[in-house]
Amino acid sequence: MTAIEQLPVIDISHLTSTCLADRRAVARELDRACSEIGFLTITGAQLDPALFDRLLARARSYFALDPASKMRSYIGLSENHSGYVPVGEEQFGGGTADLKEAYDINRDYTRSSGRRRLLGPNLWPFMPGFREDTLAYYRHLSGIGHALFRAFALALGLDESHFDAHLRQPPSQLRLIHYPHDPVAQDRPGIGAHTDYECFTLLFATAPGLQILRKDGIWADVPVHEGALIMNVGDMMEIMSNGRYLATRHRVRKVREERYSFPMFFSCDYDHVVAPLIPGEPPKYAPLHCGEHLFNQTAQTFAYLKRRIASGELVLDRPMALDSFGLKSAEAKVAEKAA
Repeated sequence: MTAIEQLPVIDISHLTSTCLADRRAVARELDRACSEIGFLTITGAQLDPALFDRLLARARSYFALDPASKMRSYIGLSENHSGYVPVGEEQFGGGTADLKEAYDINRDYTRSSGRRRLLGPNLWPFMPGFREDTLAYYRHLSGIGHALFRAFALALGLDESHFDAHLRQPPSQLRLIHYPHDPVAQDRPGIGAHTDYECFTLLFATAPGLQILRKDGIWADVPVHEGALIMNVGDMMEIMSNGRYLATRHRVRKVREERYSFPMFFSCDYDHVVAPLIPGEPPKYAPLHCGEHLFNQTAQTFAYLKRRIASGELVLDRPMALDSFGLKSAEAKVAEKAA
């Protein structure tokens, strides 16, 4: 019932070239892929397979623990929304609870000053090597993400260093996600349909299961290529590109096969205000506070934050609906088909 989506494949090796023309060539490919579909496959000499393998091994070991051991690092106990996310903790919109468990890692911000709701010290499990290998992967992808920010600047007609000043302490998040084997889960979502809140996402996955909503309203399977990353545009890049790049709605549906997924969501600094950046174009979007948007959207999906809202302990400031970005016409077609 779905079509296989052939995503654009971009080799980002030349983003480390000393030649500006080489970097511009990659930026043009990135611009084309993001404006046409918003999802693509990333390859390149920068990718370190050994770090991927170490992260996968740590995730397998952690999620094999008994529930009580994992809940000692429950995300609701953290200062910066990090830690263990049990099955059923997340729910997008009015859908069913997600059939997955996760461990969320944010920037490990240990300073006493400058902390925010998503910026603080991580909650780590009592497992030797977990913190070290996870942070090594986090730092590795952070470097790749920084180079991609510079490519986006070129693609949008800005100075190549435009984003550098806004990436000092970004609350970018790495998620270690485990979809348990469940042979009867065909119609239950692994992750419900949504757009990502941040600028862009880099994803390493061990098996298929991810689907995107195409512009014709059809849900399409995303192929997995060994040694490659899947990349997609989020809400904030839609704003900054003034709608040139639409945040693509996606979901995980096939959870009958055990699957591990490691998305890293790239954000600008917590207090940065994102706004349309295209030179000479009138803005189509209102400015948006980066950290506020991230936390508000997160609070609408996690059970422990919903409980705090319901009790009055937590009050959100100007939250936007979870479906505020992305291709609205395609969503309408899907709704019509389901009616």
